[in-house]
Amino acid sequence: MQLYEVRQRLVSRPLRDVAAAVEQQLDRLDLDVPDGDVAITVGSRGIHQIPAIIHAAGRWLKRRGARPFIVPAMGSHNGATAAGQRQMIESLGVTEAAMEMPIRSSMDVVRLGDVSSGAVYMDRYCYEAAGVLVANRIKLHTCFAGPVQSGLTKMMVVGMGKIRSAETFHSAPTPRMKDMLLEMGQRVVDSGKILAGLAILEDGNDQTAELHGVRPEDILSREPELLERHRELFPTLPIDQLEVLIVDSVGKTYSGTGMDTNVIGRRGVVGLEDIQRPKIRIIAALELAAASQGNAIGVGLADFITRRLREGIDEHKTLINVLTTGEMSRGKIPPTLADDEAVIETIRQRFGQRRWMFIPNTLCLDRLYVSEDLRGELQEHPRCEVADEPTECRFDGGRLQLFQ
Repeated sequence: MQLYEVRQRLVSRPLRDVAAAVEQQLDRLDLDVPDGDVAITVGSRGIHQIPAIIHAAGRWLKRRGARPFIVPAMGSHNGATAAGQRQMIESLGVTEAAMEMPIRSSMDVVRLGDVSSGAVYMDRYCYEAAGVLVANRIKLHTCFAGPVQSGLTKMMVVGMGKIRSAETFHSAPTPRMKDMLLEMGQRVVDSGKILAGLAILEDGNDQTAELHGVRPEDILSREPELLERHRELFPTLPIDQLEVLIVDSVGKTYSGTGMDTNVIGRRGVVGLEDIQRPKIRIIAALELAAASQGNAIGVGLADFITRRLREGIDEHKTLINVLTTGEMSRGKIPPTLADDEAVIETIRQRFGQRRWMFIPNTLCLDRLYVSEDLRGELQEHPRCEVADEPTECRFDGGRLQLFQ
């Protein structure tokens, strides 16, 4: 199969000095910083420059007399164990040595109160601290739509609430999740434990584009505005109708569902209408990213996978995460073929070779490949540059070489 390389011009607004931006944003809040322990949250996503952001925040707190420490805040991820969650943030470069701060990881929680769908909890280390600096990326959620989706509020509710609050949140019917997030978030803010929020916005090339310091009482009201800013930066596929999408790598480092549902147009939520665009008939996933550490939630969104991906799945970690969300179809194992070449050839024989697209993952969409029939369409696209000469779809030992 001959393919054409496409370079997509995405929004590019990288911050030149992330550490300076962190300090500037925290300075402008004019916070009354306590002289005791202050927790800083770190989640499980591969947020670009997260070590630099966390280190700068810790340094800022130290200069004001606080004793900052880091708390892994990721709900039920990485097996829902203290050791697993610590290992996860360390794999992102957030280590005690690099951050010059201790890491305190626990699944122990304190009950803050109740909302309509259950109890709201907070990580015990966060609760016992003098304050919490909530740091997270603002992003579209992969399960529901609403004015507040993934960001500071979700970090307070699900990340800091560990598996207990994650179960409360996900026990709400999907259409009510947007309301439940606000209700639970208000309960966390009312605890008086939140010192401030530090919201991260990334551009279309996965670079840190903006940082926003937010006072605790403003978090729930500011997030809708920040989410709209994110929409302006969010990368999408340049074509809305595809027969086949080949995703080279999937995993939680790219999205909470392994593949971002807002990119592939599939939520995989029973009883909830799917995203309208794009429309993709067949999706194949070739590899589970090592950074996902075996958690393959979202694998059920694919129609085909490789044996390599299947053997990389940690069934326990995946099950814990899927059970917590309650969307069991996202953990189902699709038909599994020997390798990349077998997957692609099988799909080609059954579904033809028109309207194909190959992407490295759903986070990095600046470079992709398409079948020859899409060349003309993309040459007219204002964001795209298409190569003049085709590239052969090559394999080495059955493994696709486009993104190697």
